[in-house]
Amino acid sequence: MQRRDFLKYSAALGVISAIPGWPGSAFAASFQALPIPNLVTADAQNRLLLTIQAGKSSFANKTATTWGYNGNLLGPALRLRQGTPVTVDIHNQLPEETTIHWHGLEVPGEVDGGPQGIIKPGARRSVTFTPTQRAATCWFHPHQHGKTGHQVAMGLAGLVLIDDNDSRMLRLPAQWGIDDIPVIVQDKKFTPAGEVDYQLDVMSAAVGWFGDTLLTNGAIYPQHAAPNGWLRLRLLNGCNARSLNFATSDKRPLYVVASDGGLLAEPVKLSELPMLPGERFEVLVETRDGKPFDLLTLPVTQMGMAVAPFDKPHPVLRIQPLRVVASGELPDTLVNVPRLPALEGLTQRTLQLSMDPMLDMMGMQALAEKYGEQAMAGMHHGSMNHGGMNHGGMNHGDMNHSMDFHSGNRINGKAFDMNTPGFAAAKGQYERWVISGEGDMMLHPFHIHGTQFRILSENGKPPAAHRAGWKDTVNVFNARSEVLVKFDHDAPKEHAYMAHCHLLEHEDTGMMVGFTV
Repeated sequence: MQRRDFLKYSAALGVISAIPGWPGSAFAASFQALPIPNLVTADAQNRLLLTIQAGKSSFANKTATTWGYNGNLLGPALRLRQGTPVTVDIHNQLPEETTIHWHGLEVPGEVDGGPQGIIKPGARRSVTFTPTQRAATCWFHPHQHGKTGHQVAMGLAGLVLIDDNDSRMLRLPAQWGIDDIPVIVQDKKFTPAGEVDYQLDVMSAAVGWFGDTLLTNGAIYPQHAAPNGWLRLRLLNGCNARSLNFATSDKRPLYVVASDGGLLAEPVKLSELPMLPGERFEVLVETRDGKPFDLLTLPVTQMGMAVAPFDKPHPVLRIQPLRVVASGELPDTLVNVPRLPALEGLTQRTLQLSMDPMLDMMGMQALAEKYGEQAMAGMHHGSMNHGGMNHGGMNHGDMNHSMDFHSGNRINGKAFDMNTPGFAAAKGQYERWVISGEGDMMLHPFHIHGTQFRILSENGKPPAAHRAGWKDTVNVFNARSEVLVKFDHDAPKEHAYMAHCHLLEHEDTGMMVGFTV
């Protein structure tokens, strides 16, 4: 494919009218081009600059204050090379403290960017590390304790692409913004004036913060003019709490080639791809027939997630194939994924996730009062009873002030304590972690810093084929999930790693534990 031809056809396509009768024509009459984040590589001194700043962004003809890295919203995609050191110079121009966490990167605790890595307003911080892991699509976002949900909702998120020799040999689609495109999906809620409407209250502390507007790379239902052939989608569920379930409008298959921590052994063909908050998957989809189609998210049966407009298939991105031909391929095999080692005799740890029963009850009451029974999808039969949920007719304001919900979520019975790590893991040694959500009716996307692990079981079942590779997030829902972890870097007490629920409002209200290596 000639890049000049692609750009010519893309420009000619411009903003087009929706195709009559096509699935998705009911959603929009015209399309914005999919915004593509800048792809940034280190300079001759192996340095990158990230400026954290406030700006303005437009959504549905209204302007909101948003935050971004090197721009108004979201951030660039940073391309790193396995084995090549990099220094990231960070300047915080926001009016509040923040951190930058390198989600999915196997780096020392000192530069991991957890809640201890605070960058004060106006201050600067430089971190240096060398990526040693496999090629992967990772991301970076704030990890300011108690405010992660708010800062991500305001727009702080960006991608990290790690390259290695194995990935370069595969001839996967690799032309950034053409046949290799980022798809960062987030839901947001806005005030009548158009500003981001974020609240951490009893309801969001219990079930998470959900929006009613879906954004793809910061745009509402945009369009991408794609070449004819294979298209690579680097999917990131960047939502605070919403799970997504990707599919195509005409049921063409999705071929999963990579998960959180890198390439799979071979492509996995799926008709639907569920994704938890914080997860990444790379998928290839064929556009050779030249017909336009939508990438959709299908309804998810989970508390708070089936509220309109998400009670029906919802468009994420329109794909409009062009006449120019792509050069990427879908290989039959990808990379070697090592067999699991012997599990006998390993250190085993159990992390029990729990929510304060009163917070749980009051949050669900608020959810039901606001959205009705439709919002309670995914809850076990009879669990609304609790001897009645009226609590003397408390209103939402009463509930928000009647308890300290900022520490209502816990691991092993304790809310997060910045100064007290929960345990010490041994460097370079495999451990078997059991993460239990038994007795808890909420979904917990559980994330572990400093490693890419292998899932041994997920909610009591073997992992699906596309989830059997390298992962940093595991599904925990009213059951036990087991993962095989190993940490190859130090994490001292002052810069402990975190293990936490990646439903950001659960993280912010205590469902997190620090640990040393």
